[in-house]
Amino acid sequence: MTTSLYEQNYPHMSPVWSRIFPIEAERAEGSYIYATDGRKYLDFTCGIGVTNTGHCHPKVVAAIREQAGLFLHAQANIAVHQPMLQLIDEVRKIVPPSIDGFFFSNSGAEAVEGAIKLARSATGKQAVIVFTGSFHGRTAGTMALTTSKTGYKGRSQLLPAGVFVAPFPYAFRLGMSEEQASQYSLAALEELLVSQISPADTAAILIEPVLGEGGYVVPPASFMRGLREICNKNGILLIFDEVQSGFGRTGKWFAMDHFGVLPDIMTVAKGIASGMPLSGVFSSLDLMKKWPTGSHGGTYGGNAVAMAAGVATIRAMRDEKMLENANERGLQLQTGLRKLQEEFPGIGDVRGLGLMIGTEFVDSKGKPDKVTVKAVVHAVEEKGLMLLTCGTYDNTIRWIPPLNVSAEQINTGLHIFGEALKEVIK
Repeated sequence: MTTSLYEQNYPHMSPVWSRIFPIEAERAEGSYIYATDGRKYLDFTCGIGVTNTGHCHPKVVAAIREQAGLFLHAQANIAVHQPMLQLIDEVRKIVPPSIDGFFFSNSGAEAVEGAIKLARSATGKQAVIVFTGSFHGRTAGTMALTTSKTGYKGRSQLLPAGVFVAPFPYAFRLGMSEEQASQYSLAALEELLVSQISPADTAAILIEPVLGEGGYVVPPASFMRGLREICNKNGILLIFDEVQSGFGRTGKWFAMDHFGVLPDIMTVAKGIASGMPLSGVFSSLDLMKKWPTGSHGGTYGGNAVAMAAGVATIRAMRDEKMLENANERGLQLQTGLRKLQEEFPGIGDVRGLGLMIGTEFVDSKGKPDKVTVKAVVHAVEEKGLMLLTCGTYDNTIRWIPPLNVSAEQINTGLHIFGEALKEVIK
Protein backbone atom coordinates (compact mmCIF):
# COMPACT_ATOMS: atom_id res chain seq x y z
CA MET A 1 0.00 0.00 0.00
CA THR A 2 1.48 3.33 -1.06
CA THR A 3 1.53 6.30 1.26
CA SER A 4 0.87 9.88 0.25
CA LEU A 5 3.41 12.68 0.18
CA TYR A 6 1.68 14.10 3.26
CA GLU A 7 1.92 10.83 5.20
CA GLN A 8 5.57 10.42 4.25
CA ASN A 9 6.78 13.90 5.08
CA TYR A 10 4.39 15.61 7.51
CA PRO A 11 5.91 13.71 10.49
CA HIS A 12 9.28 15.25 9.61
CA MET A 13 8.10 18.83 10.00
CA SER A 14 9.59 20.37 13.11
CA PRO A 15 7.09 20.21 15.98
CA VAL A 16 8.10 23.74 16.97
CA TRP A 17 5.40 24.78 14.50
CA SER A 18 2.05 24.63 16.25
CA ARG A 19 -0.47 22.67 14.18
CA ILE A 20 -3.74 24.57 14.30
CA PHE A 21 -5.63 22.89 11.45
CA PRO A 22 -5.10 19.39 9.96
CA ILE A 23 -5.40 20.76 6.42
CA GLU A 24 -3.23 19.83 3.46
CA ALA A 25 -3.79 22.75 1.12
CA GLU A 26 -3.78 22.22 -2.64
CA ARG A 27 -4.64 25.71 -3.80
CA ALA A 28 -6.28 28.93 -2.65
CA GLU A 29 -8.31 31.65 -4.29
CA GLY A 30 -9.92 34.78 -2.86
CA SER A 31 -11.40 33.99 0.55
CA TYR A 32 -11.03 30.22 0.22
CA ILE A 33 -8.45 27.49 0.75
CA TYR A 34 -9.01 24.21 -1.08
CA ALA A 35 -7.66 21.04 0.53
CA THR A 36 -6.37 17.93 -1.23
CA ASP A 37 -9.30 15.92 0.21
CA GLY A 38 -11.75 18.09 -1.73
CA ARG A 39 -12.91 20.24 1.18
CA LYS A 40 -13.22 24.03 0.87
CA TYR A 41 -12.52 26.38 3.78
CA LEU A 42 -13.59 29.99 4.22
CA ASP A 43 -10.30 31.48 5.38
CA PHE A 44 -10.78 34.24 7.92
CA THR A 45 -7.16 33.95 9.08
CA CYS A 46 -5.40 35.38 6.00
CA GLY A 47 -2.15 33.69 7.00
CA ILE A 48 -2.34 35.78 10.21
CA GLY A 49 -3.21 39.03 8.48
CA VAL A 50 -0.98 38.57 5.42
CA THR A 51 -3.19 37.90 2.39
CA ASN A 52 -5.11 41.15 2.71
CA THR A 53 -5.99 41.11 -1.01
CA GLY A 54 -7.23 37.52 -0.73
CA HIS A 55 -5.43 34.43 -1.90
CA CYS A 56 -3.71 34.67 -5.27
CA HIS A 57 -5.12 38.03 -6.32
CA PRO A 58 -4.85 38.04 -10.14
CA LYS A 59 -3.00 41.36 -10.30
CA VAL A 60 -0.49 40.30 -7.67
CA VAL A 61 0.08 36.92 -9.32
CA ALA A 62 0.60 38.62 -12.70
CA ALA A 63 3.15 41.02 -11.20
CA ILE A 64 5.06 38.15 -9.58
CA ARG A 65 5.13 36.15 -12.82
CA GLU A 66 6.28 39.09 -14.88
CA GLN A 67 9.01 40.10 -12.44
CA ALA A 68 10.26 36.51 -12.07
CA GLY A 69 11.04 36.54 -15.77
CA LEU A 70 12.87 39.85 -15.61
CA PHE A 71 14.97 39.96 -12.47
CA LEU A 72 14.88 37.77 -9.36
CA HIS A 73 17.34 39.30 -6.96
CA ALA A 74 20.14 41.74 -6.35
CA GLN A 75 21.33 42.85 -2.95
CA ALA A 76 20.18 46.44 -2.50
CA ASN A 77 23.67 47.93 -2.17
CA ILE A 78 24.78 46.20 -5.38
CA ALA A 79 21.96 47.11 -7.78
CA VAL A 80 18.82 49.18 -7.31
CA HIS A 81 15.99 47.58 -9.25
CA GLN A 82 12.79 49.06 -10.63
CA PRO A 83 10.36 47.33 -8.23
CA MET A 84 12.08 48.90 -5.21
CA LEU A 85 11.78 52.38 -6.69
CA GLN A 86 8.18 51.71 -7.70
CA LEU A 87 7.24 50.49 -4.22
CA ILE A 88 8.81 53.53 -2.57
CA ASP A 89 6.77 55.67 -4.95
CA GLU A 90 3.53 53.86 -4.02
CA VAL A 91 4.24 53.90 -0.27
CA ARG A 92 4.99 57.62 -0.31
CA LYS A 93 1.39 58.17 -1.50
CA ILE A 94 -0.12 56.49 1.56
CA VAL A 95 2.15 57.49 4.46
CA PRO A 96 2.36 60.97 6.03
CA PRO A 97 4.78 63.36 4.29
CA SER A 98 7.04 63.27 7.36
CA ILE A 99 7.76 59.61 6.59
CA ASP A 100 10.13 59.85 3.64
CA GLY A 101 12.93 57.34 4.39
CA PHE A 102 12.55 53.63 3.64
CA PHE A 103 14.48 50.46 4.48
CA PHE A 104 13.21 47.02 3.44
CA SER A 105 13.75 43.58 4.93
CA ASN A 106 11.89 40.25 4.97
CA SER A 107 9.91 39.72 8.18
CA GLY A 108 8.19 41.70 10.88
CA ALA A 109 10.76 40.70 13.49
CA GLU A 110 13.56 41.92 11.23
CA ALA A 111 11.77 45.23 10.78
CA VAL A 112 11.31 45.70 14.54
CA GLU A 113 14.97 44.83 15.16
CA GLY A 114 15.90 47.42 12.54
CA ALA A 115 13.64 50.06 14.06
CA ILE A 116 15.21 49.59 17.50
CA LYS A 117 18.71 49.79 16.01
CA LEU A 118 17.74 52.98 14.21
CA ALA A 119 16.29 54.53 17.38
CA ARG A 120 19.36 53.67 19.44
CA SER A 121 21.71 54.91 16.76
CA ALA A 122 19.81 58.17 16.26
CA THR A 123 19.46 59.00 19.97
CA GLY A 124 22.61 57.49 21.45
CA LYS A 125 20.36 55.95 24.12
CA GLN A 126 19.59 52.28 24.73
CA ALA A 127 16.44 51.57 26.75
CA VAL A 128 13.10 50.74 25.12
CA ILE A 129 9.63 50.82 26.68
CA VAL A 130 6.95 48.39 25.49
CA PHE A 131 3.45 47.54 26.71
CA THR A 132 1.69 44.59 28.32
CA GLY A 133 0.25 42.24 25.74
CA SER A 134 2.78 43.22 23.09
CA PHE A 135 4.04 40.96 20.35
CA HIS A 136 7.00 42.09 18.27
CA GLY A 137 8.64 38.86 17.07
CA ARG A 138 10.58 35.74 18.01
CA THR A 139 14.20 36.73 17.44
CA ALA A 140 16.26 37.31 20.58
CA GLY A 141 15.84 41.06 20.36
CA THR A 142 12.12 40.97 19.64
CA MET A 143 11.40 38.26 22.23
CA ALA A 144 12.78 40.70 24.79
CA LEU A 145 10.18 43.20 23.55
CA THR A 146 7.28 40.72 23.60
CA THR A 147 5.01 40.34 26.63
CA SER A 148 1.82 38.72 25.30
CA LYS A 149 2.73 35.12 26.22
CA THR A 150 5.56 33.45 28.08
CA GLY A 151 5.40 30.63 25.54
CA TYR A 152 7.03 32.84 22.92
CA LYS A 153 10.14 32.92 25.13
CA GLY A 154 10.18 29.28 26.21
CA ARG A 155 13.67 28.19 27.28
CA SER A 156 15.12 31.39 25.84
CA GLN A 157 15.26 33.67 28.83
CA LEU A 158 18.80 35.01 28.38
CA LEU A 159 17.52 37.92 26.30
CA PRO A 160 18.82 41.44 25.64
CA ALA A 161 18.34 43.81 28.56
CA GLY A 162 17.16 47.41 28.62
CA VAL A 163 13.44 46.70 28.04
CA PHE A 164 10.78 48.10 30.38
CA VAL A 165 7.05 47.33 30.37
CA ALA A 166 4.16 49.75 30.89
CA PRO A 167 0.44 48.85 31.06
CA PHE A 168 -1.56 48.91 27.83
CA PRO A 169 -4.95 50.66 28.19
CA TYR A 170 -6.97 47.43 27.93
CA ALA A 171 -10.26 48.80 29.21
CA PHE A 172 -12.21 45.51 29.21
CA ARG A 173 -9.52 43.63 31.13
CA LEU A 174 -8.95 46.52 33.54
CA GLY A 175 -12.68 46.87 34.21
CA MET A 176 -12.53 50.55 33.35
CA SER A 177 -14.05 52.94 30.86
CA GLU A 178 -11.91 53.81 27.84
CA GLU A 179 -11.00 57.17 29.32
CA GLN A 180 -10.21 55.73 32.74
CA ALA A 181 -7.94 53.12 31.15
CA SER A 182 -6.24 55.84 29.13
CA GLN A 183 -5.51 58.03 32.13
CA TYR A 184 -4.42 55.06 34.27
CA SER A 185 -1.95 53.84 31.64
CA LEU A 186 -0.52 57.29 30.91
CA ALA A 187 -0.01 57.91 34.63
CA ALA A 188 1.73 54.53 34.99
CA LEU A 189 4.02 55.37 32.07
CA GLU A 190 4.92 58.71 33.63
CA GLU A 191 5.72 56.93 36.89
CA LEU A 192 7.86 54.35 35.08
CA LEU A 193 9.97 57.18 33.64
CA VAL A 194 10.61 58.40 37.17
CA SER A 195 10.94 55.10 39.01
CA GLN A 196 12.49 52.58 36.61
CA ILE A 197 14.18 54.18 33.62
CA SER A 198 15.10 57.79 33.00
CA PRO A 199 14.10 59.55 29.77
CA ALA A 200 17.79 60.41 29.45
CA ASP A 201 18.45 56.68 28.94
CA THR A 202 15.33 55.84 26.89
CA ALA A 203 15.70 55.65 23.12
CA ALA A 204 12.14 54.75 22.18
CA ILE A 205 8.64 53.76 23.17
CA LEU A 206 7.36 50.91 20.98
CA ILE A 207 3.65 50.17 20.61
CA GLU A 208 1.20 48.36 18.36
CA PRO A 209 -1.52 50.90 17.43
CA VAL A 210 -3.91 47.96 17.73
CA LEU A 211 -2.70 45.21 20.04
CA GLY A 212 -2.32 42.07 17.91
CA GLU A 213 -1.39 38.80 19.61
CA GLY A 214 -2.32 40.43 22.91
CA GLY A 215 -6.02 40.37 22.06
CA TYR A 216 -6.95 42.75 19.20
CA VAL A 217 -7.36 45.66 21.59
CA VAL A 218 -7.84 49.20 20.26
CA PRO A 219 -6.32 51.86 22.53
CA PRO A 220 -8.26 55.06 23.28
CA ALA A 221 -7.33 57.99 21.02
CA SER A 222 -6.55 60.06 24.11
CA PHE A 223 -3.93 57.52 25.13
CA MET A 224 -2.21 57.66 21.74
CA ARG A 225 -2.18 61.46 21.85
CA GLY A 226 -0.84 61.39 25.41
CA LEU A 227 1.87 58.97 24.36
CA ARG A 228 3.00 61.35 21.64
CA GLU A 229 3.10 64.21 24.16
CA ILE A 230 5.19 62.19 26.62
CA CYS A 231 7.67 61.31 23.88
CA ASN A 232 7.91 64.94 22.73
CA LYS A 233 8.38 66.19 26.28
CA ASN A 234 11.12 63.70 27.10
CA GLY A 235 13.06 63.46 23.85
CA ILE A 236 11.99 59.85 23.25
CA LEU A 237 11.29 58.43 19.79
CA LEU A 238 7.85 56.91 19.22
CA ILE A 239 7.75 53.69 17.17
CA PHE A 240 4.52 52.22 15.80
CA ASP A 241 4.59 48.50 15.05
CA GLU A 242 2.10 48.27 12.18
CA VAL A 243 3.19 44.78 11.15
CA GLN A 244 -0.28 43.29 11.70
CA SER A 245 -2.44 46.42 11.59
CA GLY A 246 -1.02 48.04 8.46
CA PHE A 247 -1.96 48.07 4.79
CA GLY A 248 -5.72 48.42 5.06
CA ARG A 249 -6.38 45.90 7.82
CA THR A 250 -8.18 48.46 10.03
CA GLY A 251 -10.06 50.19 7.21
CA LYS A 252 -7.38 52.84 6.79
CA TRP A 253 -3.95 52.39 5.28
CA PHE A 254 -2.47 52.26 8.77
CA ALA A 255 -4.02 51.98 12.22
CA MET A 256 -2.27 55.20 13.24
CA ASP A 257 -4.53 57.05 10.81
CA HIS A 258 -7.45 56.49 13.18
CA PHE A 259 -5.75 58.48 15.94
CA GLY A 260 -4.20 61.45 14.14
CA VAL A 261 -0.87 60.68 15.81
CA LEU A 262 2.40 60.41 13.89
CA PRO A 263 5.26 58.16 14.93
CA ASP A 264 8.94 58.89 14.45
CA ILE A 265 9.48 55.36 13.11
CA MET A 266 7.05 52.72 11.88
CA THR A 267 7.45 49.05 11.01
CA VAL A 268 5.41 47.17 8.41
CA ALA A 269 5.19 43.62 7.04
CA LYS A 270 2.40 41.01 6.64
CA GLY A 271 -0.17 42.72 4.35
CA ILE A 272 2.38 44.71 2.33
CA ALA A 273 2.91 42.06 -0.37
CA SER A 274 -0.05 39.65 -0.25
CA GLY A 275 2.01 36.70 0.97
CA MET A 276 5.50 37.38 -0.36
CA PRO A 277 8.14 37.90 2.36
CA LEU A 278 8.62 41.65 2.70
CA SER A 279 8.84 44.13 5.56
CA GLY A 280 10.02 47.67 6.13
CA VAL A 281 11.31 50.29 8.52
CA PHE A 282 9.96 53.74 7.64
CA SER A 283 10.91 57.09 9.19
CA SER A 284 11.94 60.58 8.19
CA LEU A 285 14.96 60.65 5.93
CA ASP A 286 16.65 62.99 8.42
CA LEU A 287 16.38 60.29 11.07
CA MET A 288 17.60 57.62 8.65
CA LYS A 289 20.72 59.71 8.01
CA LYS A 290 21.70 59.15 11.67
CA TRP A 291 21.94 55.40 10.95
CA PRO A 292 25.62 54.81 10.05
CA THR A 293 26.06 53.37 6.56
CA GLY A 294 26.70 49.63 6.73
CA SER A 295 25.50 49.21 10.32
CA HIS A 296 22.35 47.46 9.11
CA GLY A 297 21.45 45.42 6.06
CA GLY A 298 20.31 42.00 4.89
CA THR A 299 20.92 39.83 1.85
CA TYR A 300 17.31 39.41 0.77
CA GLY A 301 15.87 42.72 1.94
CA GLY A 302 13.90 44.37 -0.85
CA ASN A 303 13.84 41.28 -3.05
CA ALA A 304 12.68 42.24 -6.55
CA VAL A 305 9.83 39.72 -6.81
CA ALA A 306 8.50 40.57 -3.34
CA MET A 307 8.70 44.29 -4.12
CA ALA A 308 6.76 43.79 -7.36
CA ALA A 309 4.09 41.99 -5.36
CA GLY A 310 4.03 44.95 -2.94
CA VAL A 311 3.47 47.42 -5.77
CA ALA A 312 0.62 45.32 -7.17
CA THR A 313 -0.88 44.91 -3.69
CA ILE A 314 -1.13 48.64 -3.01
CA ARG A 315 -2.50 49.35 -6.47
CA ALA A 316 -5.11 46.60 -6.19
CA MET A 317 -6.21 47.84 -2.76
CA ARG A 318 -6.59 51.38 -4.06
CA ASP A 319 -8.16 50.58 -7.44
CA GLU A 320 -10.65 48.08 -6.01
CA LYS A 321 -11.54 50.24 -2.99
CA MET A 322 -10.60 47.51 -0.51
CA LEU A 323 -10.27 49.94 2.39
CA GLU A 324 -13.83 51.10 1.87
CA ASN A 325 -14.95 47.49 1.72
CA ALA A 326 -13.02 46.69 4.90
CA ASN A 327 -15.02 49.36 6.74
CA GLU A 328 -18.37 48.21 5.34
CA ARG A 329 -17.75 44.52 5.94
CA GLY A 330 -16.19 45.27 9.33
CA LEU A 331 -19.36 47.06 10.41
CA GLN A 332 -21.42 44.14 9.11
CA LEU A 333 -19.26 41.66 11.00
CA GLN A 334 -19.24 43.57 14.30
CA THR A 335 -23.02 44.07 14.08
CA GLY A 336 -23.52 40.34 13.56
CA LEU A 337 -21.15 39.44 16.38
CA ARG A 338 -22.92 41.80 18.78
CA LYS A 339 -26.24 40.15 17.96
CA LEU A 340 -24.68 36.81 18.84
CA GLN A 341 -23.29 38.38 22.02
CA GLU A 342 -26.87 39.08 23.13
CA GLU A 343 -27.64 35.37 22.79
CA PHE A 344 -24.32 34.14 24.18
CA PRO A 345 -23.16 36.34 27.09
CA GLY A 346 -19.92 34.35 27.28
CA ILE A 347 -18.81 36.71 24.51
CA GLY A 348 -17.64 39.38 26.92
CA ASP A 349 -16.40 41.90 24.38
CA VAL A 350 -16.56 42.60 20.65
CA ARG A 351 -14.02 45.16 19.46
CA GLY A 352 -11.86 46.21 16.56
CA LEU A 353 -11.30 48.48 13.59
CA GLY A 354 -12.09 47.62 9.98
CA LEU A 355 -11.49 43.90 9.51
CA MET A 356 -9.27 43.47 12.56
CA ILE A 357 -11.90 42.30 15.05
CA GLY A 358 -11.68 40.38 18.31
CA THR A 359 -14.36 38.52 20.28
CA GLU A 360 -13.23 37.90 23.86
CA PHE A 361 -14.81 35.05 25.83
CA VAL A 362 -15.21 34.96 29.61
CA ASP A 363 -16.81 32.47 31.97
CA SER A 364 -19.65 33.11 34.41
CA LYS A 365 -17.18 34.68 36.85
CA GLY A 366 -15.74 37.02 34.23
CA LYS A 367 -12.49 35.05 33.95
CA PRO A 368 -10.82 34.29 30.59
CA ASP A 369 -12.47 31.27 28.95
CA LYS A 370 -9.87 29.53 26.81
CA VAL A 371 -11.68 26.17 26.87
CA THR A 372 -14.76 27.49 25.09
CA VAL A 373 -12.70 29.42 22.56
CA LYS A 374 -10.67 26.35 21.57
CA ALA A 375 -13.85 24.30 21.22
CA VAL A 376 -15.48 26.95 19.04
CA VAL A 377 -12.43 27.23 16.75
CA HIS A 378 -12.44 23.44 16.34
CA ALA A 379 -16.20 23.39 15.68
CA VAL A 380 -16.09 26.10 12.99
CA GLU A 381 -13.16 24.35 11.28
CA GLU A 382 -15.28 21.21 10.97
CA LYS A 383 -17.96 23.36 9.30
CA GLY A 384 -15.52 24.92 6.81
CA LEU A 385 -14.48 28.17 8.52
CA MET A 386 -10.95 28.98 9.68
CA LEU A 387 -10.50 31.30 12.67
CA LEU A 388 -7.56 31.99 14.99
CA THR A 389 -7.23 32.85 18.66
CA CYS A 390 -5.15 35.49 20.41
CA GLY A 391 -4.74 37.12 23.81
CA THR A 392 -2.50 36.33 26.73
CA TYR A 393 -5.01 33.69 27.87
CA ASP A 394 -5.97 32.57 24.33
CA ASN A 395 -9.56 33.51 25.07
CA THR A 396 -10.11 35.88 22.15
CA ILE A 397 -11.13 34.78 18.66
CA ARG A 398 -9.72 37.07 16.00
CA TRP A 399 -11.45 37.77 12.73
CA ILE A 400 -9.07 38.59 9.86
CA PRO A 401 -10.93 38.16 6.57
CA PRO A 402 -9.38 39.45 3.34
CA LEU A 403 -10.14 43.10 2.67
CA ASN A 404 -12.13 42.19 -0.45
CA VAL A 405 -14.36 39.69 1.35
CA SER A 406 -17.98 39.81 0.21
CA ALA A 407 -21.09 40.52 2.28
CA GLU A 408 -22.29 36.98 1.51
CA GLN A 409 -19.05 35.49 2.82
CA ILE A 410 -19.31 37.52 6.05
CA ASN A 411 -22.86 36.24 6.51
CA THR A 412 -21.66 32.68 5.90
CA GLY A 413 -18.94 33.12 8.52
CA LEU A 414 -21.41 34.52 11.04
CA HIS A 415 -23.85 31.68 10.41
CA ILE A 416 -21.16 29.02 10.92
CA PHE A 417 -19.94 30.81 14.06
CA GLY A 418 -23.47 30.96 15.45
CA GLU A 419 -24.06 27.26 14.78
CA ALA A 420 -20.78 26.38 16.48
CA LEU A 421 -21.70 28.46 19.54
CA LYS A 422 -24.99 26.53 19.83
CA GLU A 423 -23.07 23.24 19.79
CA VAL A 424 -20.35 24.27 22.24
CA ILE A 425 -22.35 26.39 24.70
CA LYS A 426 -25.21 24.14 25.78
